[in-house]
Amino acid sequence: MTAATALDLAGATLREVNSTLQAADGGSFRVVNPQGAHALACGLDAPVSVHVDGPVGYYCAGMNQHATVHVDGNAGTGLAENVMSGTVTVTGNAGQSAGATGHGGLVVVHGNASARCGISMKGVDIVVGGDVGHMSAFMAQAGNLVVLGDAGADLGDSIYEARLFVRGSVASLGADCVEKEVRPEHLEFLAARLADAGLDADPADFRRYGSARRLYNFHPDDVDAEVAR
Repeated sequence: MTAATALDLAGATLREVNSTLQAADGGSFRVVNPQGAHALACGLDAPVSVHVDGPVGYYCAGMNQHATVHVDGNAGTGLAENVMSGTVTVTGNAGQSAGATGHGGLVVVHGNASARCGISMKGVDIVVGGDVGHMSAFMAQAGNLVVLGDAGADLGDSIYEARLFVRGSVASLGADCVEKEVRPEHLEFLAARLADAGLDADPADFRRYGSARRLYNFHPDDVDAEVAR
């Protein structure tokens, strides 16, 4: 196994570290002394592996494609914002809007995620080992949010077709978000995603939430008719 290339933010600028990561088309990197740096490991678009030794600030791993980013510590606002693919993992807690607008890939927070986790998600899978704050999955369009702990107020407000799975309690559901049946395919999905995230839980303990579809301007069953017009 090839040793990881060390990048030290105590001796290099954030721009230099990010430029090195963005220029790589593969390989493994270890970032030391991150000291809560903002926008670290953003815009990666190759299958590189980045291990960050310590906490990061705002927007870590934003716009990620293909890369695997692992943070040993906490992350600030906007973790993995607009993630397209790859995997972003945080061993601690995440600030507001983790995985916001994410189109794909997997975001894992082993601790808690603050308010608006998964806001406007468009296909990303987010797994949170602890709790999520209020307004999580607000206007979530597609993808999956899996919460092993509790969810704050107004979960899934104005949700579209994303699926929400919560093992603990939900303070309240947002507009048009309702509890739905957990079917065998959902249990299979949960088992696979929990394994991917490295988190241990029984899929049967989760409840599923999604859109009641009362806020749609057309009924989904009539989509062909709408297009024909």
